[in-house]
Amino acid sequence: MVIITEDMVEQLQTLMEQIDEPLKISFKNMHQGFPKETLVRFLKAREGNVSKAHKMLLDCLNWRIQNEIDNILALENLATNLVAYIRAQLNVSIKFMFVPQVFIVRVLGTLNVNLTGSLMMYFITNFNGSSMQKPIIPTELYRAVRDSQLVGVSGYSKEGLPVVAVGVGLSTYDKASIHYYVQSHIQMNEYRDRVILPFASMKFGRHIGTCVKVLDMTGLKLSALNQIKLLTVISTIDDLNYPEKTDTYYIVNAPYIFSACWKVVRPLLQERTRKKVQVLPGCGRDELLKIMDYESLPHFCKREGSGSSRHSRNGTMDNCFSLDHPFHEQLYIYVKQRAVVREAPIKQGSFHVDFPEPNPEDAKIAETIESEFHRLGDQNGMSNSLHDLNINGD
Repeated sequence: MVIITEDMVEQLQTLMEQIDEPLKISFKNMHQGFPKETLVRFLKAREGNVSKAHKMLLDCLNWRIQNEIDNILALENLATNLVAYIRAQLNVSIKFMFVPQVFIVRVLGTLNVNLTGSLMMYFITNFNGSSMQKPIIPTELYRAVRDSQLVGVSGYSKEGLPVVAVGVGLSTYDKASIHYYVQSHIQMNEYRDRVILPFASMKFGRHIGTCVKVLDMTGLKLSALNQIKLLTVISTIDDLNYPEKTDTYYIVNAPYIFSACWKVVRPLLQERTRKKVQVLPGCGRDELLKIMDYESLPHFCKREGSGSSRHSRNGTMDNCFSLDHPFHEQLYIYVKQRAVVREAPIKQGSFHVDFPEPNPEDAKIAETIESEFHRLGDQNGMSNSLHDLNINGD
């Protein structure tokens, strides 16, 4: 594995100082006050090659501008209204910080203000930020997307990294078009980078720029073959535009079908990626408790056989996939903020991002998984075809 040196960072920083102003603005929105750490991420993704890292970063910034990713949460003017509101209601003096999102979570954390409730309702009805993307509406569609794309945040590791839980096996991705799922995934990424990670940095008193992911394979079946094209699109978007944001991937509740695929896929992964993946026995509870407290365990890791049930035995508050979980409540409020400032009624429709071509490595992995699924299907007298997958528009 290549060690990223100060000289590499300085070279890339010099190149970035020469880019056009719109790209500089987008870069500031992306790095959230930590430009050096962001440069290191892209250098790692390109094995320390400064020229390739520079091209990758420029492509990423152009992608953000062309698809208006910087406005996905529309928080710029929210910070200004936050200052005015807190000064008026709490009679405190606040020094405005450079990055609005970091500013928001630090002030709220200092004042011990809950982001939900009357304070958030004030922002929903009063801030004047621009809204460049369509929210997923109506609410029933939003719920359907969330219920078929199981993702949540269950807590923090002992080192302060957010714990992102993903219900891989029970995510069906069959309630909407691919564009809604891509939109949902990008919203999650931006919310993580602009809100969750800055809040973790404030909470633990140091910069935190990565998370850990716990992937639950409960319910993984051969029918998952029909999801490969969508998952390849999402994976490619992450590889090209959100590199090195995950510290470790923990695989739990892995059935035989995963184990069989993992044996053939693992050798295809880059060493850097391979070292990040840990396949844990059973629900992984004992191993995960070494890096996080019990309260931060995803619900499917707290007891043997619990799986990714959408409704926890202890209620929805324990299930980070549930829309009643605080994580999803706050995320939904942020998404809805974009809608209230529209003068014209918002029409139903998904946010479209041009789907990037997968790199050769990802394409090879997808092809290998497809082949292995077909082999397993033939052994069980089943037949599935990736080519029958229909990617619909709105």
